[in-house]
Amino acid sequence: MSWRKSTLGGLAVAGALLSWNGVAAADEPAAPGTILTPQQTQVAALMAEHKGGTMRLVARSAQGTIDPHINYTLQYWQFYQSLYDGLVTFKHAGGADGFTVVPDLAETIPAPQNDGKTYVFKLRQGIKFWDGRDVTVKDVVASFQRIFKVSSPTSGTFYNGIVGADKCLAEPATCTLDGGVVADEAAGTVTVNLIAPDPEFFYKLSVPHAVILPADTATSDLGTVPAVGTGAYMIESFDPNKQMKMVRNPYFKEWSADAQPDGYPDVVLYDFGLTDEAEVTAVQNGEADWMFDQPPTDRLGEMGTKYKDRVFINTLTAWWYAPMNVNIPPFNNEKARQAVSYAIDRKALVNLFGGPALAAPVCQVLPPGFPGHVDYCPFTKNPGAKWSAPDLEKAKALVKESGTAGQKVTVIVEDTAISKSIGTYLQSMLKDIGYDASMKALSPNIQFTYIQNTNNNVQMSVSQWYQDYPAASDFLNILFGCDSFHPGSDSSVNIAGYCDKAIDAKMKQALALAVTDQAGADKLWTEIDKAVTDAAPAAALFTPKHIDFVSKRLGNFTFNAQYYWVITQSWVK
Repeated sequence: MSWRKSTLGGLAVAGALLSWNGVAAADEPAAPGTILTPQQTQVAALMAEHKGGTMRLVARSAQGTIDPHINYTLQYWQFYQSLYDGLVTFKHAGGADGFTVVPDLAETIPAPQNDGKTYVFKLRQGIKFWDGRDVTVKDVVASFQRIFKVSSPTSGTFYNGIVGADKCLAEPATCTLDGGVVADEAAGTVTVNLIAPDPEFFYKLSVPHAVILPADTATSDLGTVPAVGTGAYMIESFDPNKQMKMVRNPYFKEWSADAQPDGYPDVVLYDFGLTDEAEVTAVQNGEADWMFDQPPTDRLGEMGTKYKDRVFINTLTAWWYAPMNVNIPPFNNEKARQAVSYAIDRKALVNLFGGPALAAPVCQVLPPGFPGHVDYCPFTKNPGAKWSAPDLEKAKALVKESGTAGQKVTVIVEDTAISKSIGTYLQSMLKDIGYDASMKALSPNIQFTYIQNTNNNVQMSVSQWYQDYPAASDFLNILFGCDSFHPGSDSSVNIAGYCDKAIDAKMKQALALAVTDQAGADKLWTEIDKAVTDAAPAAALFTPKHIDFVSKRLGNFTFNAQYYWVITQSWVK
């Protein structure tokens, strides 16, 4: 882990990303007389000195169901690291090391069999759920079935390659994954059979949608009732209008510091209901130790001067974008969608987010540095590799050609300072190019599910996407693939409803090619990125950097490239 230096409001900010990456505890507690390595000794000393206390976190609101097989938000995925486990997981480490897949409930990452279509997972023994029950192979099989029974948002994209998934997608309630996920109780193994090799299979098993829950967990959305997990912490209480309380899992015994390390705080309180401004003030005054929401722009200068040692800035593989519903007017017309992409002043949006130190304009789906990314910007004054300026004349001409001028358009945004400012800008821009535009702000607790459901007839919205794992498909296939579009569902992450059969076939070709030729697959993803960008089912806005603002009593801040701040690996004094 390296030290980072960035700027905030034009002022230098030292990002002291302290991490104990590479200082991992032993997989098992040392037996009496065991000689510890220097690293293990260091971790033991840190635990002895800093373990305990109550950590207080704040957010504007909760974000939807607490069900880990359904929720698809950074806010909860960040917490699920310490609450739940899958067969494998992403390493709880700092920086890009957080993209590494490590064994979790499985003893090892199994070697492929049957030409890459079969994997046999040996389950660790002695791991218990929060309620004291042992984790068994039956729980694993039932959890995979549950992914389909609750219509997890990624059931049709991440897990549709499992044998029997086609029947489960067609009839979720009766899902058995017959022949796809097979338990051997005597051997303590679970065999997963795929219809074809999948180079991203372990990534998909590492995200929260594949965590293992007790076999008797209800096969409907749990809503505000926490699912029982296996992590170092458990949810003691949850009220989406007030607070989530996490405490230590009394049955937890560390089996892998890489997969599920013990944590420092005894209690983590997560309070909901503060405004962005109030969150900043609470952290400044030591009434809270961290805020989830990004600080309002007007507080950045103050944070960058008075509190610069408590601000951490990290570049993200993510984007802010404006999905446009391709199935209802006016954006069922491609020229209307392209007009919006031409008209957007991305520099203005970057400034609304906090300036060039905190964001960069983009025109395409794949973020810089991601597999398959090649700079591409057709929607700018001077089309080419990079965005230069908006082209309002071109945009107005396209609106006129589309025959959609004068139509009503409502932009749905989150009720946060930054999202509302972006929504206000988009409303003004839409009026400038010929639409009768308005903006509506919804609580972050419901906005993401609301804009996904076709029953709400959302024409345009503002959303954000942060990688599930480092692969081009996770942006293009998930956000714009036909299998991600589920009409009438709150879990239809293809918000634009975009489904181009030819492009979809090319996505499947790229996924298959990656098994033997990753470089060739990345070239295909580059072509797909350009094709989707040209069709403009969403207007790309900017790629963000992430700001973490912490209290002066919080130490050992570790930023993980996969899930961001590793919450329970920090301590409070």
